[in-house]
Amino acid sequence: MQSAIPAIFMRGGTSRGLYFNEADLPADRALWDGILLAAFGSPDPRQVDGVGGTTSVTSKTCIISPSDRDDCDVDYFFAQVSVDQASVDYGPTCGNMLSGVGPYAIETGLVAAEDGETRVRIHQVNTGGLVEAVIQTPGGHVEFEGDVAIDGAPGTGAPILLNFMQAIGSYTGKLFPTGNTMEQIDGIDVTLVDAAMPVMILRAADVGKTGYESAAELNDDAAFFARVEAMRREAGERMGLGDVSGKVVPKIIIAAPPRADGHIASRYFVPDQAHETHAITGGIALAYACQAAGTVVHPLTRPLDAGERPMFSIEHPVGQLHLALTLGDEESGRQIVAAGIIRTARMIMQGSVMIPERVLPREKAQAHSG
Repeated sequence: MQSAIPAIFMRGGTSRGLYFNEADLPADRALWDGILLAAFGSPDPRQVDGVGGTTSVTSKTCIISPSDRDDCDVDYFFAQVSVDQASVDYGPTCGNMLSGVGPYAIETGLVAAEDGETRVRIHQVNTGGLVEAVIQTPGGHVEFEGDVAIDGAPGTGAPILLNFMQAIGSYTGKLFPTGNTMEQIDGIDVTLVDAAMPVMILRAADVGKTGYESAAELNDDAAFFARVEAMRREAGERMGLGDVSGKVVPKIIIAAPPRADGHIASRYFVPDQAHETHAITGGIALAYACQAAGTVVHPLTRPLDAGERPMFSIEHPVGQLHLALTLGDEESGRQIVAAGIIRTARMIMQGSVMIPERVLPREKAQAHSG
């Protein structure tokens, strides 16, 4: 006998996964790991017994609930399901999956739709951040179809604007958690930054890379991963995150000068494999680092155009990630005040995910939170 848990299967940005209403999950959170692992078919590199897509970017979960905060409509709790390990990480957040939170909230009645467009204020539970999502809702219904294309996702869709209102110090309370814009780990210059996501940034050339490799080329270099993983663990300790072995935060970025019309070239790691495109949260962290003097990436960065809200473009393996930055005045050195991005999302399937009784006993399946 299996238990059915209502869920929506959705692409958010360049990621994909399951969206749940927290009220449909057991009140006992100790059961959540088993439920999510069973839903995605983990641990198994093929994920053949679940809905996972054999990569970290297609093994993600969003758990949504009404927010108790006066300045937010819904709470968004993110979980990263491992593909080949029996583990679920609730530490990070995901900016791409965030793209689907507003549509999910409207489609499931958590937020009432306006005619034209609907603003959904989202509390990122994992980090404490606040994001405003602007969803297209002509006639009071979510519109998924449109003419906006984003690199890393096929086709086009309706625009979803995400405004990140509280990015600095998302995990540590500081933009540069150690107080340094640059320091050394294992003899390599690094910048440790926390804006939307804690990240260790280094120059690609310093670790024998160009910064223009494909994800597959990077994933084939086991010696490279071993070296940067050791560096990442030291970075986690220095950033006040403790022992980060077995955790996905902080992330890793290797950067290089742009070679197209972007502002910086980046390869992003999640962290045990290279991202096929680029995480939004990691892109925001990189943008903050690029704009700050004294970081490893500041000299590599093409200057921004004039204006209060210039675009910042990050070159990644299959295209570019474009951020709309809000900058301070000249006295502040035109530092970033806020960052926004246009994404798309698509509801793929709506129904229930089936969980085996060995994972979720029938008597516990009835004990849903309210």
